[in-house]
Amino acid sequence: MKALTYRGPSTMRIVEKPEPRIEHPNDIVLRVTRTAICGSDLHLYHGLVPDTRVGTTFGHEFAGVVEEVGPSVTSLRKGDRVIVPFNIACGTCFYCERGLTSVCDNANPATDLLGACFGYSHMAGGYEGGQAEFVRVPYADVGPMKIPDDMHEEDVLFLTDILPTGYQAAEVGGIQEGETVCVFGAGPVGLMAMKCAWLMGAGRVIAVDRFDYRLEFARRWANAEPLNYEEEGGADVIRTLKRWTDGRGPDVCIDAAGLEASGSGLHTLLGMTMLQAGRATALTWAIQSVRRGGNVVIIGVYGPPWNLAPVGEAMNKGVTIRAAQCNVKRYLPRLLEHVRAGRLDPKGIITHRLPLEEGPEAYRIFARKEDECIKCVLLPAAA
Repeated sequence: MKALTYRGPSTMRIVEKPEPRIEHPNDIVLRVTRTAICGSDLHLYHGLVPDTRVGTTFGHEFAGVVEEVGPSVTSLRKGDRVIVPFNIACGTCFYCERGLTSVCDNANPATDLLGACFGYSHMAGGYEGGQAEFVRVPYADVGPMKIPDDMHEEDVLFLTDILPTGYQAAEVGGIQEGETVCVFGAGPVGLMAMKCAWLMGAGRVIAVDRFDYRLEFARRWANAEPLNYEEEGGADVIRTLKRWTDGRGPDVCIDAAGLEASGSGLHTLLGMTMLQAGRATALTWAIQSVRRGGNVVIIGVYGPPWNLAPVGEAMNKGVTIRAAQCNVKRYLPRLLEHVRAGRLDPKGIITHRLPLEEGPEAYRIFARKEDECIKCVLLPAAA
């Protein structure tokens, strides 16, 4: 089969790999029909996630058709169309029983730093991802969700990650009716967080980014007020946010940028020299700009072991910080309802659809923010 593989920092290549096979009775093999490039894939692409090995296939946002079914699988059969959450979870451990599928004990037993997910380094379990013609899906009675017959796969493709991630951010942010929410990062996850903030009752949503085309998209698609931090002189964005909010700051700040945030020379230097795990600029600005007693949510990806962030300021301001990889499975039923009702239209952020064979070019376009790219979807030939 054809698969998109990592060959080193900023280098991807299409290669032939053996088709996956059933390795455990609860596995399925999926023929991939849609697979997306996620912003967190770019952290891998740039060589910033530990133990990302040459030859790995990325991809944790995918949909497809069941091709082969393990002997103990009871909920799926050959020919079913499904989406698959990016979390790989057993469904029965201490954490899964509590709905915390992002930190499953059994899917990634080699470390207690994080759970397992598709195509996200050996640190996250070493599972192959879905940017290929076929992929093996373990724990098939736990993760996959059947696509309703009357829905297109692109209607629900982003229920695999970015939509529930944005929804969880808005939910755990504790947004109260009429509050001001500021989202740092107007990429796909940030856009979903903005859209979901309105569902939670926000009275105002502000998008902070440095690319005008992304800010304009956020204004148009998510009804957000755009704020270009470069035009504000970088960290002066904090003063602007306070000025926009009667001197207090936003009630809720969401870091949807993570370890590759720009805007601070110090964070860039420390990140490039590996003195911290990436550039915690967005997190720093979120803590510094949120009002006293407000909430900060971290959904942008950060790698271990540590980051330079103003914890003392957060403590003294009485800020509540919530952070997690999204527990996708718990949100699927309600998000499916929102999509069906038209309250959310996640496929509306797709700007580029390319064949899998053009995956290396898709990564380049997405990473360099070229051609006003918001979200790339790849179509395997096997689709």
